[in-house]
Amino acid sequence: MKVGKQISSIQNPLVKKVLILKEKSRERKKTGLFVVEGKREIELAQKGGYQFQTLLYSPEIVDFKIHDFLKIHPDCEIVELAKTIYEKIAHRGSTEGLLAVCETRSHTLDQILLKSENPLILVAEAPEKPGNIGALLRTADAAALDAVLVANPKSDLYNPNIIRSSVGCLFTSQVGVGSTKEIIQFLKQNGIKIRCAALTASKIYTKADFTEPTAIIVGTESMGLSSDWLENSDENLIIPMRGQIDSMNVSVSAAILIFEAGRQRGF
Repeated sequence: MKVGKQISSIQNPLVKKVLILKEKSRERKKTGLFVVEGKREIELAQKGGYQFQTLLYSPEIVDFKIHDFLKIHPDCEIVELAKTIYEKIAHRGSTEGLLAVCETRSHTLDQILLKSENPLILVAEAPEKPGNIGALLRTADAAALDAVLVANPKSDLYNPNIIRSSVGCLFTSQVGVGSTKEIIQFLKQNGIKIRCAALTASKIYTKADFTEPTAIIVGTESMGLSSDWLENSDENLIIPMRGQIDSMNVSVSAAILIFEAGRQRGF
């Protein structure tokens, strides 16, 4: 069991490694590693079957049961951090006391398993803000969607802001990544209707039939969806607006459509 290392210097190579992994997408892709922070997020990563390389904790902040953790992850290195060091490398200061370095996963479309005969899927095209991606994943978990597919992502899925804003729901959902064309092909091959959130040639979302296999497609607030989606859409949906603006935050719009689908499906 790898227990006992203690770190009290910000210049320690492991501390520097954690900071680089948090800050640099290139480093995450190069090493196949990422950082997850917080008790709940780490527990969800465990439930999701992620492989842990190193777990860092501050005994001054959290009462962590090392041996219970090692029963599940016997090869994981356990490292004690001084409180001052933890507070310098963590986003949440002294509120959590736990950080982990985990192995990333591949999220290709061929790894998506649709266990339901009537799947409900969310597709987000080119989401720009990590906070929005995290919010979409959190909503997907709340509704127990079959999968979340990200087309042409602008940020890697293991960006710390995605993990934090999803409250760890990145680890509890099936998430696939591909180009718009690849995802359209995947949906058609699996007999899934494409329903796009769009302003043109649309019907009010409550009039749509979400009881059949469905993918809800959302785009960016600034650009909407690309022409490929609109050309392949089975149905365009609109959420009526009563104020002065014609759109909402993408995660809010997606939640409205997802839970209307859930209402129709009786959950």
